[in-house]
Amino acid sequence: MTKKKSHKPGSATIALNKRARHEYFIEDEIEAGLSLQGWEVKSLRAGKANISDSYVIMRDGEAYLFGATITPLNVASTHVVCDPTRTRKLLLKQRELANLYGQINRDGYTVVALSLYWKNAWCKIKIGVAKGKKDHDKRDTIKDREWKLDKARIMKNANR
Repeated sequence: MTKKKSHKPGSATIALNKRARHEYFIEDEIEAGLSLQGWEVKSLRAGKANISDSYVIMRDGEAYLFGATITPLNVASTHVVCDPTRTRKLLLKQRELANLYGQINRDGYTVVALSLYWKNAWCKIKIGVAKGKKDHDKRDTIKDREWKLDKARIMKNANR
């Protein structure tokens, strides 16, 4: 008989970018690792991260996360210079990098960070290939979401 894995309290999610799903059509999602320094890992364990304005840039055949903020802890080492908004390298396979590069070279596409989370002991980031929404697309999304809520409310009351 196999032993069940013990579930640790708390969520594995560190930060979400809710604004990305509101402002973009997400066409493809990719999981990537992050190259981090020691103080950044400590801050992420404390949940001090913000990826709402972050996006991915391609430079020299590598992918980098730009605009993510990891706030340093007050008790972090004093001999280390902490830059909260430094550009962090994404750890992707060559095939994934080539695929990503081909997708973002299309007109109007970009790569945005969707969520930052723990997977076992590793910090992962979910990035998405996205195309910007127009204002009328945002209104349609809101209208559809409200209609789903109203429909569920009507069905709940109709079954009584």
